[in-house]
Amino acid sequence: MRKMIGIAAALMCVTQLGAQTKPPAPAPPILTQTGTRRIPQFENDRVRVWKSIIEPKQPLTLHRHEHGRTLVALVGGTIKIVQANGSSKTVVWETGKAYWLDADPPGQTHADVNEGPKPIEVIVIEMKN
Repeated sequence: MRKMIGIAAALMCVTQLGAQTKPPAPAPPILTQTGTRRIPQFENDRVRVWKSIIEPKQPLTLHRHEHGRTLVALVGGTIKIVQANGSSKTVVWETGKAYWLDADPPGQTHADVNEGPKPIEVIVIEMKN
């Protein structure tokens, strides 16, 4: 019986010691962020991946893409791509479909505006060349 108690006590000490030496767990993602936003997902020397949530009538700020990218529409909708010079084009991204988007021309920036009534969610996989 004493041997069993001794083993149990040793296991408790090892468990507590192990808990103290482990690095702290990463903080959980903040789920309170609202509005149009870009959420990083993964990045290495070849690719950058993020999720964009584009709320109705809340455009992503002016930005540019140096590299070509694949876009996967998790929740599709109608997007108006507005260039800094004011020109624009409207595209429809269908839920569940993937699209290829070329790199932006040098010096050109754009904003993405959700023209629909519901948020659009996409995953973007940008190649780094």
